[in-house]
Amino acid sequence: EGTVFALAIVVYFYVRTRVHEWPPSASPPDLLWGTLNTLVMLASLVPNQLAKRAAERQDLHGVRLWLTVCTAFAVVFLVLRALEFTALGVRWDTNAYGSAVWMLLGLHTTHVLTDWFDTVVLNVLVFTGPLEARRFADVSDNAFYWYFVVGAWLPIYAVIYFGARLL
Repeated sequence: EGTVFALAIVVYFYVRTRVHEWPPSASPPDLLWGTLNTLVMLASLVPNQLAKRAAERQDLHGVRLWLTVCTAFAVVFLVLRALEFTALGVRWDTNAYGSAVWMLLGLHTTHVLTDWFDTVVLNVLVFTGPLEARRFADVSDNAFYWYFVVGAWLPIYAVIYFGARLL
């Protein structure tokens, strides 16, 4: 999955080498929504780690609490992401730049949605029981995947929001 993100970033910079004006026929994306999303993502690492620790201790109350908080963070992120798409200043079908930016944002959004869905399913399982011990391992795995989602976002954020400003 990391390779897919890396290839999408390479596509962005490849397109950049083929165009004289960057971004072509557009201004750089508005920083507001992407930056807010980055802050939400970074803040979400705290409840994510607390959910992971609770799962490792097999603390059902802690798992329930922190998984619920993680779910709420993902919902906030997805709402901000919808606003982020509207503030890009370019549509996916406007030009190659628009396609590259939308591809990066779309790929990342897919990963966020995947993890959000997994977190919701785990939430349902820990609240409805009966709870098997392996569910605690599932919570820990889910937390690890969220680290990947957040870690992948940071270079994507830099490329989308500063690649159009600094190059």
